[in-house]
Amino acid sequence: MANLQPSLTIPPSFAAASPPSPSPVAGSSSGPALGQAAKDKKMASAEQLVLELCDPELRENALLELSKKREIFQDLAPLLWHSFGTIAALLQEIVSIYPSLSPPTLSPGASNRVCNALALLQCVASHPETRILFLNAHIPLYLYPFLNTTSKTRPFEYLRLTSLGVIGALVKVDDTEVISFLLQTEIIPLCLRTMEMGSELSKTVATFIVQKILLDDVGLRYICATAERFFAVGSVLANMVVSLADQPSTRLLKHIIRCYLRLSDNPRACAALQSCLPDMLKDGTFNNCLRDDPATRRWLQQLLHNVTGGGGMGGAGMGGAPQPGLDHMMGI
Repeated sequence: MANLQPSLTIPPSFAAASPPSPSPVAGSSSGPALGQAAKDKKMASAEQLVLELCDPELRENALLELSKKREIFQDLAPLLWHSFGTIAALLQEIVSIYPSLSPPTLSPGASNRVCNALALLQCVASHPETRILFLNAHIPLYLYPFLNTTSKTRPFEYLRLTSLGVIGALVKVDDTEVISFLLQTEIIPLCLRTMEMGSELSKTVATFIVQKILLDDVGLRYICATAERFFAVGSVLANMVVSLADQPSTRLLKHIIRCYLRLSDNPRACAALQSCLPDMLKDGTFNNCLRDDPATRRWLQQLLHNVTGGGGMGGAGMGGAPQPGLDHMMGI
């Protein structure tokens, strides 16, 4: 978004070399004044665009402009949330394309438009002042029909990816309240579906969401509470590992390994991983893929230490020490 930053270059009248030059006092006061004027102008522009969201004739352009410039409008999220009718207008955009989901008839133009609305909701979801308000209104539930689609056409893939971005913004900040809310919904099955059939980027974001849920103690306990939940997650992770052997992706593999490592912190899950951890994570298949990622190599090393040691929490249990030659196998 660097190309969207407003120009703060000094006007020609200040830059002229002709004497007399401005005094230091005058020069020092003009900078803040210009900066404040630019901020005021940007804020006025944002307020006008937010007002236009409530006008059906002007909404499409307002969605486009706000989504493109959302990172340069300070406090856009509170403005969106507290402006009369704005969130309702964004939800109207979302609900209006439900009929296009099944049968899958979503056009590229309609997909772009609703994704611009989703980008503004992501802004609200990521802001500390509006995040919990966003959750309490159960707005994430409006996105779940998008995550439940299976069409692999570009409009649907873009729709799923942008929807995942909203959920990703919620979980990015470690907050047990967010995790507890999501666990009361169908977010894990929906993420697992995307991890199975989405594009590499969608799979990466969905796996990141599962990872953040697992990293919270509430999420780890939830997933490891029953064999069905554990094996639902474990089988999808294992299938992804197999597919990555043919089409490597370091960033996706990183999140998969982190999920496995976190699962190994639970004693019951760690015991189960002794028999269901993919062999490809043990035999050096991904050495080249991880050669330039020392952090992920360490995670994999710790995972194998935990699992071969027979217990979670650092491998305390049967044996308790890494297998000989593990560093060599990892290419360290």
